[in-house]
Amino acid sequence: MPLIDTNRLKVVERLPGWRGRYFHSQNMTFAHYDFTRGACIHEHFHPEEEVYEVIEGELELTIDGTPQIAKPGFVAIVAANARHSVTALTDGRAIIVDYPVRREFS
Repeated sequence: MPLIDTNRLKVVERLPGWRGRYFHSQNMTFAHYDFTRGACIHEHFHPEEEVYEVIEGELELTIDGTPQIAKPGFVAIVAANARHSVTALTDGRAIIVDYPVRREFS
């Protein structure tokens, strides 16, 4: 199995305040994000299931209209095609995994 040094991956700021490093396995997309307090991901949906694991800080995730706080020790699971948005309540870091692969994150 190959090893990937995520610290050597190119940093991409896909949205203001969301700086990510991306890589893919055969079936999944991984994003390692550093986020800034107040940064938002607009409400959207996509056909991939998505899992948020907060490593540091706090995120407010609204999934199908229900807001919840994700912080270290919690994982948020967004079902495929569920409408969701995210607001960073603090600075922090998170790992987001999509299944299947999200080709637009190449």
